[in-house]
Amino acid sequence: MNRVPGDAENAHSSSVESCPSLRDVHSINPTQLLARIESYEGREKKGISDVRRTFCLFVTFDLLFITLLWIIELNVKGGIETTLEKEVLHYDYSSSYFDIFLLAVFRFKVLILAYAMCRLRHWWAIAFTTAVTSAFLLAKVIISQLFSQGAFGYVLPIISFILAWIETWFLDFKVLPQEAEEENRFLLAQDASERAALLHPGVLSDGQFYSPPESVAGSDEDSEEKQDSEKPIV
Repeated sequence: MNRVPGDAENAHSSSVESCPSLRDVHSINPTQLLARIESYEGREKKGISDVRRTFCLFVTFDLLFITLLWIIELNVKGGIETTLEKEVLHYDYSSSYFDIFLLAVFRFKVLILAYAMCRLRHWWAIAFTTAVTSAFLLAKVIISQLFSQGAFGYVLPIISFILAWIETWFLDFKVLPQEAEEENRFLLAQDASERAALLHPGVLSDGQFYSPPESVAGSDEDSEEKQDSEKPIV
């Protein structure tokens, strides 16, 4: 017979314990929400996110690294001026590395224009540059005679191919998903702030709280004393 009251007490205690969790869900601090929204708005005012800036730095590194390797290749072949004239002015598709350098310049211009200046949020620009780079390098490796010119016949095409695909991976798996997640957080925080304004329409600031004047309380006590003194003594 004592089991029923015990079960009722357990159910009541569980319901009481569940109430704070519901309160925690619905309790929203407007100050924290406003601070979070301001932080997101500050990021928007900066114009470019941190992860996108890192991507642009890597694109710049791609251009500088390919340029450095090409300059080293020019020195190895017998001097920069002589080899530069041979590879640029007397360009030969089967033996020149100048087109690989131009390919790096092409990637740099397109990607910086699309993702730094225009702040594009789609993968089509980097898909275009990676497809052009892959097709050109595969054709050059098959048709040209680069492998007969020493180590740089392997290094420059392979490094250019790898850097192009690393850029694609970084944008598709890091930049775009992280920016989309930050935008969703901003929208959720904004929505939560609007709901907080509806749930707490009468939130008062510290300056709006007041207490009744002390003179009123003192007047009540004086009136009670006067009434006691005016009572006849028996």
